[in-house]
Amino acid sequence: MENIDLSHKRHTLAHLLAQAAKELYPKAKLTLGPAIDSGFYYDIDFGGDKLTDEDLPKIEKLMKKNLSSWKEFTHGEVSKEDAINIFDGNEYKKELVEEISERGEKITLYTCGGFTDLCRGGHSENPAKEIKDGSFTLDKIAGAYWRGDEKNPMLTRIYGLAFDTKEELEQYQKMLAEAKERDHRKIGQEMSLFSFSDHVGPGLPLWLPNGAVIIEELEKLAKETEFKAGYKRVRTPHIAKESMYLTSGHLPYYEESMYPSMEYEGGKYYLKAMNCPHHHQIFAAEPRSYRDLPLRLAEYGTCYRHEKSGELFGLMRVRSLQMNDAHIYCTEEQFADEFRAVNDMYLKYFKIFGIEKYVMRFSKHDPKKLGQKYVDEPELWKKTEEMVRNVLVESNIPFVEVEDEAAFYGPKIDVQVWSAIGREFTLATNQVDFAVPKRFDLSYTSSSGKAETPLCIHRAPLGTHERFSGFLIEHYAGKFPLWLSPLQIAIVPVKDTHVEFAKELAKSLEDKYIRVETFTDNESLGKRIHKAKSLNTPYIVVIGDKEIDSGNLTIEKRNGDKVEFSKEEFIKILEDKIINRDPQE
Repeated sequence: MENIDLSHKRHTLAHLLAQAAKELYPKAKLTLGPAIDSGFYYDIDFGGDKLTDEDLPKIEKLMKKNLSSWKEFTHGEVSKEDAINIFDGNEYKKELVEEISERGEKITLYTCGGFTDLCRGGHSENPAKEIKDGSFTLDKIAGAYWRGDEKNPMLTRIYGLAFDTKEELEQYQKMLAEAKERDHRKIGQEMSLFSFSDHVGPGLPLWLPNGAVIIEELEKLAKETEFKAGYKRVRTPHIAKESMYLTSGHLPYYEESMYPSMEYEGGKYYLKAMNCPHHHQIFAAEPRSYRDLPLRLAEYGTCYRHEKSGELFGLMRVRSLQMNDAHIYCTEEQFADEFRAVNDMYLKYFKIFGIEKYVMRFSKHDPKKLGQKYVDEPELWKKTEEMVRNVLVESNIPFVEVEDEAAFYGPKIDVQVWSAIGREFTLATNQVDFAVPKRFDLSYTSSSGKAETPLCIHRAPLGTHERFSGFLIEHYAGKFPLWLSPLQIAIVPVKDTHVEFAKELAKSLEDKYIRVETFTDNESLGKRIHKAKSLNTPYIVVIGDKEIDSGNLTIEKRNGDKVEFSKEEFIKILEDKIINRDPQE
């Protein structure tokens, strides 16, 4: 459940930040300052003043000084004309006032500590008393376009962290420091996993050989799991005609997230932004009977999203993404079992990857936005949301309900997971589609001989290669379990006379499809061992006279422990751990 009191404290601190910034920089123009999951931020146009992180301590110091006078919030409703006059010279606030007025909502101003701002409310009643010493701090500065639009002015966004107590703030800061060390962009470069090129374009990752190993292992896992669960694999093109996306409804709802159209042979084509319309065409390619259902079509399809430049972030937000996608076509009677089976698949993956904390985010529609953001089928919305809720309750899966975040065609589950250090990620989705199959006239013949429209479940338990790999890099800090590690075994011969034996051992491992590298560079033994360790290699085998004479191998694990096995024993152990995807090794 959301901590309302903490949310109110964070919103209050956004006001306090705005006051301090305005006092220190009188020409600054304030825009918006909401509470967020870890604290708050405020977007400000500082004009000619260029702020850096070094400016934050003086702003924070003034915030703490002013807090003592923030005893109580007062508020009042004003007319549009009065609000325009109050915010004269601030085009951002006046734009907000115009929008509030157009929506027919009240224009309210909130005041505390002598500072007044345009606001809807939601604050601490007595900030000076309720906000504890040391429970907040200013964190960093970033750029942000006004209203998130690249065509608008670039603003300065000041982020703050805020919690109920000083101890909670310090704990979160420790997690941030650890997260910085685990940053997938940093580790990705150190381990040569992926790259970006200006010649290719922003948000379009290039998977290097080491990173491609991770991709292939994840895809292998998904294919094995889905095969056992009765999925059929398909492949679809990277482009399609405009008519398909118009029929599906994606163009009216998602055109801004799609790449611009291409004119060809008198028609328009779009890069594929989602796989579902293609899969609908595969369903429609043959006559279907109730005996064919449920039909589960799976594909690691590459999609392209025209994400805004300012929102691109390593592998977490990209423009080219390979999705662990599938669409399940089923009857209403089959829905609960199919939806439950998808959730069970999530739980299986969580166990494999050591994900202990998770929650399902049940996203529903907003009845006020039917026909705009959501398809106008009020009864179907009510019915399918109840169906999803029942499955979650019966399965005893932790979930929270959120309003106005559904897909345009039906309710959905977004899977929130926490990494090994407690950092939260949105990884996967499980969506219900009661609208689009009807638009494509998809049907099956029921047991009574009538044509019926199937329900469709959109699911992606591993999300995309890009986001899930980014999560795993940070979750494991680059120390992947053996089955997923780009390099599984490093062999380091002590001298040139040991190289031949080392290569023979490497060949024995390669014959079992175990990823191995022999470090024979013209460097000292210590440097070669250090190089192998820097790649987070699970096992390092040093070959010297002792190993050649005895036939036994001394193996150093990544944690520093050393064990001794014969070559045959070692290979058998490795095979078992890889086949079983041992999460500990």
